[in-house]
Amino acid sequence: MKEFWDDRYSDEAFIFGVKPNEFFKSQIELLTPGKLLLFGEGEGRNAIYAASLGWDALALDWSEKAKEKALALARRNNVLFRYEVGNFLDIHVEHYSFDAVALIYIHLAEVERELLHKKAITSLKRGGTIILEAFDKDQLGKSSGGPKNLEQLYSLENIVNDFQDLDFKYFAKESIQLDEGNGHLGEASVIRFAGIKK
Repeated sequence: MKEFWDDRYSDEAFIFGVKPNEFFKSQIELLTPGKLLLFGEGEGRNAIYAASLGWDALALDWSEKAKEKALALARRNNVLFRYEVGNFLDIHVEHYSFDAVALIYIHLAEVERELLHKKAITSLKRGGTIILEAFDKDQLGKSSGGPKNLEQLYSLENIVNDFQDLDFKYFAKESIQLDEGNGHLGEASVIRFAGIKK
């Protein structure tokens, strides 16, 4: 996983662009800034936007190359955030300490996905919000991004099962036009979810 993403992020261009994901942006703007945890943050676009709003952001990713690009972009935008590299499931994250968690296009095998979602919920304070956008199983065959393995794509049932203990604030399967660098470009089938920890 690390080698794959280090290789992908070695290009000077920002694969998924430098602007925040639209759904993440719309949801984070509704919240009062506090502590934010971002899994799979890559080149830093969402963390940088959140930091500009006053969030204390911690980004996690597999790739050291992504971290280098993210922190360089943060300096150009005059913001600061923390960034740790490693396997999400191994990195220690404080329990019950974050006001929001972002899961933007994190595609894993089913068992790993369930473990990651449990970790995300555990890291949240009561009243904290999870913001998730991911490719739906109908994305298979589309050229706008995402894994080519059906198991790694999402279904509405996955969200219901993994986040059943949260209050659902936003939950939809949508067909959208992605414009996030060359990595996410074109018509896409996605699931968008925002939920609040009870």
